[in-house]
Amino acid sequence: MPTQAHHIPPAPLLQHEAQPCLSKGHIVCLTPHNPSQPAPTVSVIINCHNGAQTLPETLASLAAQVFTDYEIIFWDNASTDTSLALARKAAQQHAAFYLWHSKQRMPLGQARNCSLAKARGEFIAFLDSDDLWLPEKLQEQVRLMRRHPAVGLVCTDARCLLGNRLLPRTFFQRAKPERGMVFAQLMLRQWVVMSSALVRRTILDAVKKEGGWFDGALRVCEEADLFYRMARIAPCDYVAAPLTIWRVHGNNATLRNFDLFAQETRFIVQKLRRLFPDCMQQHQAVLAAIERRATIQQALALWRAGQGAAARGCLRPLQGTKNFAVMLCTWLPPRCFDWLARLYWRWR
Repeated sequence: MPTQAHHIPPAPLLQHEAQPCLSKGHIVCLTPHNPSQPAPTVSVIINCHNGAQTLPETLASLAAQVFTDYEIIFWDNASTDTSLALARKAAQQHAAFYLWHSKQRMPLGQARNCSLAKARGEFIAFLDSDDLWLPEKLQEQVRLMRRHPAVGLVCTDARCLLGNRLLPRTFFQRAKPERGMVFAQLMLRQWVVMSSALVRRTILDAVKKEGGWFDGALRVCEEADLFYRMARIAPCDYVAAPLTIWRVHGNNATLRNFDLFAQETRFIVQKLRRLFPDCMQQHQAVLAAIERRATIQQALALWRAGQGAAARGCLRPLQGTKNFAVMLCTWLPPRCFDWLARLYWRWR
C-alpha cells in the first residue's frame, strides 16, 4: 500500500448524488417525439459540448449504419460553437432525431442520465461526439443480443485515432476480453470503450434501482462504475471485430487526468463495498490490484505536477514491471509526460 502522506484524498471529496436534470427553463426540446411513431429497437445517445470540429464525421458514421431501426437522442450540453446548428441540420435528415439543448453546462454523467430518461429503445448505444462507428456496428451487436437474451452489455473491439492517425493495433489484440459473468475481470481490465457499448434497457433499469445510472459525482470514470454494476448482475459479450474508433487528442481526459482517475477509482471501490458488501468480500485480490492501479495513476499525476520525489514515494512499496517503468519515468522532467503518453497509446 502507498504511504498515507502522498494519497490523493479519496471518497470524502466525492459525494454520491442522483443529480436530476436541470429545471425545465434551462432545457429546451427542439425536436419533440412524435407520439404516433413506434419505439425503436435502439436508442443512440450522443452528448455533445463544443464538438463541432468532429461532429460531422461522427454523425456521418451513424448515418452509414446498416442497421437503421434506431432513434437519436442528441443532448447539446450548452455548446458555444456551431454544434447545435450542426445537430439541427442533421435532425432535418432523420425522422427520429430528437434534439435537446441545455442552456447551462452539466456534468457528462448527469447529461447522459437526462438523455437516458428520454430514450425509448429496447437497447441503448452511446456515441461520443468525437468517436466513429463502422457501418456494421449496430447490426452485429443487435444480432448478438437477439441470440443471447440474458446478455446485458455487448461491446466491440476498437481502434484508436490519435490525432489524424488511425493506429493499427486494436484494443483486443493483446488480450481478448472475457464472456459471461465478468464482474471481477472487468474491474481488473476495463475493456469497454464507451462508444462501443450497447446495453439492454431492462438491465440498465435494474442497476438504476441499486445505485442509479451514471453517478453525478464522477467526472472521468462514470461509465466504468455503471458497467461494473451491470456486469455484476448480467452476462457480458463482445463483437470481436474493431467496429468502433475512439478518438484520443491532446485534451483527452484519458491522457491527463490521472489524479482524478485515482480518486474516482477509490470512490467506486468504496461505493461497491457499500452497495454489495458480501459480493466485494469475495474479491479481495481484485480490490488489491485496483488499489495498485490507483496508486500508479496517482504517481503519474504527481510526476506530471513536478513532484517526482512524492511520486516515487507512492510507488516504492509496489512491485512489478509496470511499477518499475513508471518509477523510471518520474526521474524525467515533467514536460516529457505528454510525449510519453502519446508514445504509450501508439504502443498500446
